[in-house]
Order: sequence, then structure tokens, then C-alpha cells
Amino acid sequence: MSDLLERLREQGWRLTAQRRVVAEVLNGQHVHYTADEVHARAVERLPEIARATVYNTLSELVALGEVLEVSTDGRAKRYDPNAHHSHQHLVCSRCGTIRDVHPLGDPLATLPESERFGFAISEATVTYRGVCPNCT
Repeated sequence: MSDLLERLREQGWRLTAQRRVVAEVLNGQHVHYTADEVHARAVERLPEIARATVYNTLSELVALGEVLEVSTDGRAKRYDPNAHHSHQHLVCSRCGTIRDVHPLGDPLATLPESERFGFAISEATVTYRGVCPNCT
């Protein structure tokens, strides 16, 4: 489960009603909503929240490093609150559903020295693709 609200409180980020609602929408496991999906869910909790407020809040959360922006296959950007938990993504090639996965081993360790070309590698991102149960 995401600990986004707790992290934001620890940072002293001012949690207005609108910011709190956006953070609450993003809180949870396997959350990868588009900005429009965040807005639709936020409106259910706070009907007067503006789309621009949601977009601005998401941008702030990404800039703070508290939410990851995930882009796959030219689809709409999605927002992942699990920014501080090491994981990779499993993406359905048909519907675009994204799930967090935790493969065994370190992806950095699998790249041979001869393929690093002198780079000091700091991170590796692996995306697994397939077809989800709903699309098969």
C-alpha cells in the first residue's frame, strides 16, 4: 500500500482539501491512474475540484518525487504513488492496465560490464508486457 499521505505530511506539504483528495485518490496498491481518472475520482469526493487543480497537484507531486509519472506505448501518462518502493511494471498490451511487480534479482546486476560502455548506471527500468486476464 502506498504511504503517500504520510510522506506528504512528513514533508510539511500544505494539504489543502483539494491536495488531500488527490493524494487520497492516489493512495493504494497498483494505482496507476491517468490525470483524467484522478480527476473523475476526486470529483466524487470533492465535487468542486477543478481539472486544472488536479493537473497542477499531480505535477507538484511528481516534482517532489512523491509520485512517478509512468508512460507506456504512447498512452496517456499515469501516476504511481509507489515512488519510494522498488518495483517494475507489468502492462497489458491491449487495455493498458498496469500492475506493480517485484521481480527477484537486481536488474542493474544483469547488465554485463561490456554492455555498460563506461556508464555509471544509477537505475534500471524494466517493463513486462503481456495480456491481462480480462483481455484474454
